[in-house]
Amino acid sequence: MICYRYFTSSSFKDSIKSISNSQLESVVTVGDNRIKVITVFLIHEGKILLLKRSPKVRTMKGMWAGISGYLENEDPLAQALKEIREESGLLESQVDLLRSAEPLEARDTQLPNIVWIVHPYLFQSTTQSIKIDWEHDEYKWIPPHDLEKYKTVPKLKDALEKLLH
Repeated sequence: MICYRYFTSSSFKDSIKSISNSQLESVVTVGDNRIKVITVFLIHEGKILLLKRSPKVRTMKGMWAGISGYLENEDPLAQALKEIREESGLLESQVDLLRSAEPLEARDTQLPNIVWIVHPYLFQSTTQSIKIDWEHDEYKWIPPHDLEKYKTVPKLKDALEKLLH
């Protein structure tokens, strides 16, 4: 029997930041932990924004990703807009929702008992000028077909394909 637990509260988000990987592994040994997150792709003039996760983040350090964050409430679109603001400095007036897709599951490659439930979004950006926050140390605007050239968070390409097709 697999035991599923959903962690969407800020208390889980805070506690996951304060424990080591070995401690986290011991917490998640029974069944799968399913953690809801959003992933946002910004597109501008045919290129998508990729962000390199900094060493300061809790998971998937050094991997490339879209704008992402824990689903802190039950409204994934509101969370997507909040993360855009925090991670790119863009205002809601500078982006337009083009599409969303059904959530997909992505198993964590470092902690295999964690399954991320990814809510993907695609937004058109009015600009390529962004300001990254502490969660990232680099960003690039790339053609979507170049995504496979990067070491990305799990299932990032799948999430993008769901949005583009």
